[in-house]
Amino acid sequence: MSERTERTNEAWLAALRGETPDQPEALEDLRSRLQRGIFYYLSRERSDLAGLSNHDVTQMAQDMAQDALMRVIENLESFRGDSLFTTWAMRVAVRVAISDLRRARYRDFSLDALTAESEPAWLSLNPVAGDKLPLPERAAEQREVLTRLQESIHEALTDRQYQALVAVAVNNVPMEVVAERMGTNRNALYKLVHDARRKLRAHLESQGMSMDYMMRLFEDR
Repeated sequence: MSERTERTNEAWLAALRGETPDQPEALEDLRSRLQRGIFYYLSRERSDLAGLSNHDVTQMAQDMAQDALMRVIENLESFRGDSLFTTWAMRVAVRVAISDLRRARYRDFSLDALTAESEPAWLSLNPVAGDKLPLPERAAEQREVLTRLQESIHEALTDRQYQALVAVAVNNVPMEVVAERMGTNRNALYKLVHDARRKLRAHLESQGMSMDYMMRLFEDR
């Protein structure tokens, strides 16, 4: 069946499951559709890729389309028929593209480097991120709190909790990337970060520093 002759949802499912003789043709038709859709997404919707050549974007789309095709096949049973099958498959493909781009962005991210640094860059004593400089007294108080915060993190958390909390909550690394690097899954990582936050809050409060106090201290005034 030519791709120009549109299949029904039922025809797509039957062919992709191997229930009809045209499974190879259906697979290639779908891969081609997904590649075109991903190319459009990468070239039109992703301003961060504007510097790439058309050849590079085409190659990315080809690689991602193969991954997306496998994901669609693996999840055929989750298609409920609420839309055209090709529309659903394209949504799956875009999610695959987004995930692949995130992984590429953090390819060189090192969890070990977080615990190896004696004074992490994210805890550099730069009082506030706003344009206005705080008063000298307030700046001194902020530096003292940052120092105590760094000490509390190392005292209260295990290395694994520290890595997870800093990667997810401070560096905004996607949870799936952190989970993969830590050899765990997303649910376990979520619990690890939750426990780390709870332990850190309890430790800080035992030192007389409430979260409300610290939030007010670092407000940009």
